[in-house]
Amino acid sequence: MTTPAFDYRRMFDLTGRTALVVGAGSGIGAASAHGLAAHGARVICADLDLTAAQRVAQDIGGGAGALQLDMRDASAIAEALQDAPPLDVLVSTPSINVRKPLLAIRDEEFDRVIGLNLRGTFMLMRHVARDMAERGRGSIIVFSSIRGEVVEPGQGVYAATKAGVRQLCRALAAELGPRGVRVNLIAPGVVETPLTAPIRNHPDWYRAYAEKNALRRWAQPHEMAGAVVYLASDASSYVTGAVLYVDAGWTAQDGRFTPPL
Repeated sequence: MTTPAFDYRRMFDLTGRTALVVGAGSGIGAASAHGLAAHGARVICADLDLTAAQRVAQDIGGGAGALQLDMRDASAIAEALQDAPPLDVLVSTPSINVRKPLLAIRDEEFDRVIGLNLRGTFMLMRHVARDMAERGRGSIIVFSSIRGEVVEPGQGVYAATKAGVRQLCRALAAELGPRGVRVNLIAPGVVETPLTAPIRNHPDWYRAYAEKNALRRWAQPHEMAGAVVYLASDASSYVTGAVLYVDAGWTAQDGRFTPPL
């Protein structure tokens, strides 16, 4: 008896799956929600800004939903998701940054960045992963950053959270792999989002970041959606505990000077 051929045409098909995208009100989160919906997923757009989440859900159409969710509060996460359907996919995108030298960071600023980027991501994953583990399937996708690997002055706390999230996800991947749950990260380079908006007001800074990567440009949010769809779908069925760099070669290059060759 021969084994039926694998249907490669359906590798990225998300029909029948429900995806929660947190941070879906703008930027990478909104692009992720659109990308997942375009491949058949029923998408729930979650954001601290409910109006923004509702706007994206309306743009998507096709039964997309919206809800308000505050990742910084475990009880708020539970309350927001208490009536949600079983989730097949979780995408977590929110982050904040305080650009200051470490010696100038105040305690409350440290706590604010850690509270969302690291603690909030942990609480969100913990809540969703419990149900996924019970059902024996699921894909969790968390946005890290190139700053989880390479740093620059003024981003020490942000970088620490992105490195920390990486290890949390790897541990969760190891713990839940036997129960059918995959956990992966996406590490973007420089993307034009509300988080990076201040840089656009400094032409030299903006241009320097563009010139640092191999493609010599910034990314648009929709350029992250392909990685999200891949990690959510059966195309990545043997991928867990991985960091997928979508950084235009930023972390592959060494230095800021091109030597004469």
